[in-house]
Order: sequence, then structure tokens, then C-alpha cells
Amino acid sequence: MNDHYVINLGRQLGSGGKEIGEKLAKDLGISFYDKELINLASKESGLCREFFERADEKASQSLLGGLFGTRFPFVTEGAYPYNSYLSNDSLFKIQSDVIRHLAEEKSCLFVGRCADYILRDHPRCANVFVSASPEARIERLTRIHNISAEEAEDLMEKADKKRSSYYNYYSYKTWGAAATYHLCIDSSVLGIDGTVEFIKKFVKLKLQLP
Repeated sequence: MNDHYVINLGRQLGSGGKEIGEKLAKDLGISFYDKELINLASKESGLCREFFERADEKASQSLLGGLFGTRFPFVTEGAYPYNSYLSNDSLFKIQSDVIRHLAEEKSCLFVGRCADYILRDHPRCANVFVSASPEARIERLTRIHNISAEEAEDLMEKADKKRSSYYNYYSYKTWGAAATYHLCIDSSVLGIDGTVEFIKKFVKLKLQLP
């Protein structure tokens, strides 16, 4: 692994987690990955990007759902062999391989997608979870997406449920629980920039960065 390190950042919708991750990665001069992982997984596997978008941070269902739920035709050499199918679990494995490969190659910050679990054996990692007060999350979502407070609450509820189901299913840990991460922080206390600075200090101390 050389001197490479990784920061894995989980987040609540509306907490500013993605913005915090982008600023933190820029400040530290490391690569930032969020939705870009979908493009890379698609390129690596030869599968259509749409497959990964539809399965993005969605857990596989029960056995019934696995058999009759979301399934995608595997694309090979431009052909569509309909007798060959790929489950969300297989898509997760492909994306996991991409995450591991990137972490071996260079220092990175990953947002979501169970990266902390996937890279649990990485010798130099910092796992962070960003939350925010419901009021701050609603304010941010209404401002960014130009929606009502009720719509923002609905979005938050659905996103939290989806992300926790995905994380808990694949990692066997609890999404958002303090014991799961090295650091949990409420971005509504210090604000976006203050949270970036706090996490940066923590990461530097934990990973002994200059």
C-alpha cells in the first residue's frame, strides 16, 4: 500500500457530506470518488452504466426478491444474452473490486457505497460519518432542490432508509452508529467549512500525516 491512505465518508442526505468530502479531498490533495465509481465500475466490467445507477446503494432483497426482483442482462461484446443475469450482489462485488483497486493505486476519499467495510483491512484508513440536525438538513434540501419542507422530509426519510438498508445488508454493521466509525460529526454545529477543518485535523492525527 506504500504511503497511500483512504478516507471513507458516510453521510445523511442533507448533511452536506458530499460537499464536505469534496473540500476535504481537495485540501488534502487526494482523489475524490462518489458517483464517479459508477462510471469506473461500468468501464471495468463492460456493463451498461444504467445497471449500476439502478442498483446504486440498494441492497439485494430477500430470496424472493433475489429471484424475481431487480435483475440485469449481462452485456458482453455488444451482445445481450438474456439467459445470463446479474444481481445487485454481483454489481456490488464489481464496484468493490474497483474501490479496492483505486485504494491500492493512490490515496482516495470515498463517499458511501460501504467503502469503509470494503477497505476494512486497509492499514491506513479513517472512517467518518457526517450527520446534521433535521432542521439543518431540511433547510439545505429545500434551498438546493427548491422543494417544500414536507418534500424534503420525505426525501430524507427515504434516503436514510435506503442507505441504512444497503449498508447494514453488505457490511453487517449499523449505518450511522458511533461504534461503526472512527469519527461521527454533526455538520450543523460547525458548518460545512468548520466540519472540513475538524475532520482534516482528526485524519492527520489518526494517520500521522504531515
